[in-house]
Amino acid sequence: MPDSPISATPYEVLGVSSTASQDDLRRAYRRLMRETHPDTGGDAARFTAVQVAWERVGDPDDRAAYDRGRPSTRDDETPFTWAPRAKPKQADTRPRARSYGHPGGWRRERYLVLMREWVGRGEPLDDPYDPALVRSAPMDLRHLLADALAEEATARTLAALGIGFTVWHDVSTGPPEEKIDHVVLGPTGLFAILSEDYGEPVKSRRGELLGKPLGEARPMHDLGVRAKIVSRATRVKFTALLIVLPDDALDESFTVLGTIRGATTVIARQSMLPALLRDGVPGARLIGGNELFDVRTRLQAGIRFV
Repeated sequence: MPDSPISATPYEVLGVSSTASQDDLRRAYRRLMRETHPDTGGDAARFTAVQVAWERVGDPDDRAAYDRGRPSTRDDETPFTWAPRAKPKQADTRPRARSYGHPGGWRRERYLVLMREWVGRGEPLDDPYDPALVRSAPMDLRHLLADALAEEATARTLAALGIGFTVWHDVSTGPPEEKIDHVVLGPTGLFAILSEDYGEPVKSRRGELLGKPLGEARPMHDLGVRAKIVSRATRVKFTALLIVLPDDALDESFTVLGTIRGATTVIARQSMLPALLRDGVPGARLIGGNELFDVRTRLQAGIRFV
């Protein structure tokens, strides 16, 4: 099962219907293996994607498990779900970062409202996170859920930074869809963060993200505009603007793109985020002491949530 609701399904990768026969599935797999093999001029990334897709649905038992929304293993019968995780018991007794707001909360709520409207108000909706239902939903609904999951993943990372950090989630800068996902304050600076998932790899050019799923969107520019609104309301300056993406969406662990109004702009893999926040963004000014206390006080008084 893909980790992201907007990742291509194995059937989409193989170019067949989800109701295709096993023979049709096998023929599509063999054809694509020939077409995409790097030794014959094919694309290595697509070649790998075809192999992964076949591993998930090539065996009839694994295919049945995938279609039921279960992991592709016959020993684990735990149903797969994108529902919110239950809060785990905290085994690590070390202090966590102070946090405020509900990460992914607005997008979760919006997803549920729109999913019920899409299914139909008169129709029962026993499980809005059923994998088969999610995969059949329009892309904008799937993207809402994917971004909510991305925000929640970032929030778990931020919580583990320790008591030296303070985090505000779902920070309002106008209409709810124009929010900052996370504002983070620590000894290495003040960060505005967007957690995004576009379902496929993206590139950067001239200080902005590029890729087929983005269309004309300018996420780094938009983050700069939103950070400016918070800066004016709270009279603080951001150290850096970060867009955090799934690890497989970027070729490099992180890339410094430039600056916006004095704030360093960075795109980074999810796994790189703790190091960037603990060690600091290259070239950015560290803050501490009375300045850190003053910035926290201003943010706490001025931040509003969606």
